[in-house]
Amino acid sequence: MTKQEKVDFVITTLKDIYPQIPIPLDHKDPYTLLIAVLMSAQSTDVRVNIITPLLFEIADNPYDMIKLTVEEIREIIKPVGLSPMKAKGIHGLSHMLIDNHNGIVPANLEALEKFPAVGHKTASVVISQAFGIPAFPVDTHIHRLMYRWGFTNGKNVVQTEKDAKRLFPEHTWNDLHLQIIWYGRQYSPARAWDLEKDIITNTIGRKSVIEEYYKKKRK
Repeated sequence: MTKQEKVDFVITTLKDIYPQIPIPLDHKDPYTLLIAVLMSAQSTDVRVNIITPLLFEIADNPYDMIKLTVEEIREIIKPVGLSPMKAKGIHGLSHMLIDNHNGIVPANLEALEKFPAVGHKTASVVISQAFGIPAFPVDTHIHRLMYRWGFTNGKNVVQTEKDAKRLFPEHTWNDLHLQIIWYGRQYSPARAWDLEKDIITNTIGRKSVIEEYYKKKRK
């Protein structure tokens, strides 16, 4: 297969498997999505979805959020991990939203990246899922699969994002990044990986990755 044929195969296969794409983090508007994505760093979506309703019941907008102290926010979100940093970030960005954006989350990558505790990936998720602006947020699943499929060298997520944007048509990005995440979780995980069930890697995967898989299996 040529590189283009491999790209087309991935797009078609993922569309067939995930015609309807579930959104991983529960939210009702750009603000609650921003908070949920911030909280998901080094945590699981399942855990975040358990904790966000407790926080949003008290404060689901920046005006109510700044009525809480950083310590009060931290107590609520403690189960998601890294709570001191995340609580400061949530409180700080809520203040910035009110002071600089009339309490409204901006549909702008650069503006979002200026908020505390909001990195490029978080900002990309928000503009993609909340505003429908094409973006390709790269998480660990996408980083792993792009390497397994021979689409990137695996050096870092910055390079992986560049390669993904270069290879895949822009109109596919918003669906595709979510489809790859779900596929990675279900069929191509980092641990307990069964290549026989992973149709994409089995068909187009990097030769060295497949060889390494069978080498480990024989041990």
